[in-house]
Amino acid sequence: MEISAIEKNLLAQVADLHEVPEGAYNIRANGQMAGRNTTANIDIVTKTDKPGIDIRIKKGTKKESVHIPVVLSEAGLKETVYNDFFVGEGADVVIIAGCGIHNCGEQASEHSGIHRFFVEKDAKVKYVEKHYGEGDGNGERLMHPTTEIFLGEGAVLEMDTVQIKGIDSTNRVTRAELKAGASLTIREKIMTHGKQSATTDFVVDMNGDDSHVNLVSRSVARDESKQLFVSKIVGNAKCTGHSECDAIIMDSAVVSARPELTAANIDAELIHEAAIGKIAGEQLVKLMTLGLTTQEAEEQIINGFLK
Repeated sequence: MEISAIEKNLLAQVADLHEVPEGAYNIRANGQMAGRNTTANIDIVTKTDKPGIDIRIKKGTKKESVHIPVVLSEAGLKETVYNDFFVGEGADVVIIAGCGIHNCGEQASEHSGIHRFFVEKDAKVKYVEKHYGEGDGNGERLMHPTTEIFLGEGAVLEMDTVQIKGIDSTNRVTRAELKAGASLTIREKIMTHGKQSATTDFVVDMNGDDSHVNLVSRSVARDESKQLFVSKIVGNAKCTGHSECDAIIMDSAVVSARPELTAANIDAELIHEAAIGKIAGEQLVKLMTLGLTTQEAEEQIINGFLK
């Protein structure tokens, strides 16, 4: 596996990789496989009909991880990748994804990742996805992740998704279907600046009794950036659902939240919370009395908010 210093830095940013990871991994760089390893319980196979991979995790697999980061360092490169995860019954694994783009050219660089999770009965998945962009070129850095989640009876998936720097435009789509006793937790953190735009689009169908979903989005919009948060929770059975959108707005930014709840069962309990506002003046004053400048105080508040 030979990758450049730039690509190594991207891997550190999006997957906390400073060396070859232990366990199963598939590293993609500039549209090509840069490295792969499988284990006795986790197999990774290249798709034959379209770009992407199938990751198959055996029944009962415990305390193993899969790294599947993508990095782009060539301006003008555009790709769409399809990755399918098949998680066997009773497994308990961590999956670390993410995409980093370094663009110093004039043409846009774009990555669209379509990830599908088929999680069988009583399996547990912790899924971490980070997006990061850098480079001093005029070419845009574009990312459009799509996540489709199918949870079997009693299955659990926790998803942490982070985008805090360097992505000019993103459309983040998540679709999920939950069977009886399944649980889905999604924690999203986004920061935009300049003229960047970010759209989040969640749709979750709870089809089984005692299923549960908790969607939490925290974001900061600075300068002239724009953000849109759309969430739709549908309760088709006895279930509980919670959606929360908290945003800090600064400068001339625009933030919109469009929640939707649909109860199709008398025992569906659904809640949405949304809050958009500026940094409180008393918070700034308190930190500035400790010797911080206005800018330093703002950064402290933002870091704590997105932590």
